[in-house]
Amino acid sequence: MTNNKIDKGKPFDWGKTSADYAKFRDIYPREFYEKITARGSCTDGQRVLDLGTGTGVLPRNMYEYGAKWTGVDISENQIEQAKMLSKGMDIDYLAMPVEQLDFPDGSFDVITACQCFWYFDHEKIVRRLHSMLKPNGTLLLLYMAWLPFEDSIAGASEKLVLKYSPNWSGAGETAHPIHIPECYFDCFELVYHEEYPLSVRFTRESWNGRIKACRGVGASLTDIEIAKWEEEHKALLREIAPEEFDVKHYAAIAELKVR
Repeated sequence: MTNNKIDKGKPFDWGKTSADYAKFRDIYPREFYEKITARGSCTDGQRVLDLGTGTGVLPRNMYEYGAKWTGVDISENQIEQAKMLSKGMDIDYLAMPVEQLDFPDGSFDVITACQCFWYFDHEKIVRRLHSMLKPNGTLLLLYMAWLPFEDSIAGASEKLVLKYSPNWSGAGETAHPIHIPECYFDCFELVYHEEYPLSVRFTRESWNGRIKACRGVGASLTDIEIAKWEEEHKALLREIAPEEFDVKHYAAIAELKVR
């Protein structure tokens, strides 16, 4: 996958890092999910479509709240992991680009996009998303990121990613509202947004895995580069981090209602 607006067009493939993604990126604290249900979304009786579902983190962790989930992702490897991790749950998964979705009109109460909204061709999908939602349906955008300028461990890890991927555009994150392209406001109304701090617990192993499963490392580097990065990162963590530690993050939610 390539996008000139992301990493200066450097190709990336989430399928390359699916195993690490499945093991190390299921990290949202309960507060993250409770912010969603507090808005009346993804609960009993609702049908929810999760765009860019990856390994099904959102459907799996919110399954207990009673919604009927469908997850879609462009990567077949990610969907394979999602299916394995969702055994025993009534969750549907499809491997296809969001731009090719063609569910009937009014199929869903809620459409979610978590950690993936910027990858889509917005002009192409906005009216399709609008039509797939029921009247008064919700498009819910979600995001969480570490804060490299506020957390020394996160900042040091990020610098090492940039050493190997200098064009990685995921660096330098600060807390801010989710950017919503103008084309959405013809079909949707922004009714709520919130940005809030979170503290996420890691071990050295799980933090190494979390960083390794980011776009700047596991999804874009060669196997040799990944091995060199990982050796250097593990040595760095032995120097600067205790065995267990918290990393400062922020999360953001934006709720758009069908006009």
